[in-house]
Amino acid sequence: MPSEIIRLRGSIDNIDAALVYLLAERFRVTRRVGELKAVGGLPPADPSREQEQIARLTRIAEESGLDPDFAEQFRQFIVSEVIRHHELIAAQHKGDNLPEVDTYA
Repeated sequence: MPSEIIRLRGSIDNIDAALVYLLAERFRVTRRVGELKAVGGLPPADPSREQEQIARLTRIAEESGLDPDFAEQFRQFIVSEVIRHHELIAAQHKGDNLPEVDTYA
């Protein structure tokens, strides 16, 4: 195996690890947002925030040379999971006796 491929694969492995740690941190933060929304009686989803995020992430994707459509698919995947967690947190807050959600804490 050429040494450059081995070196590049090492870089890929490091980037993948960083992505996983960043996602874990993101879910810790969004869990707290979900708790605050539940206490405040706010809905799990925030369409205006989502529109802001779409515009911001599209701009960042374009600036960084990433396909904006791919970035949007990635955002949708993450946000759908966040909303699912927020719905579970809201249900728990209402006392629906659902099992505690593990939001990757």
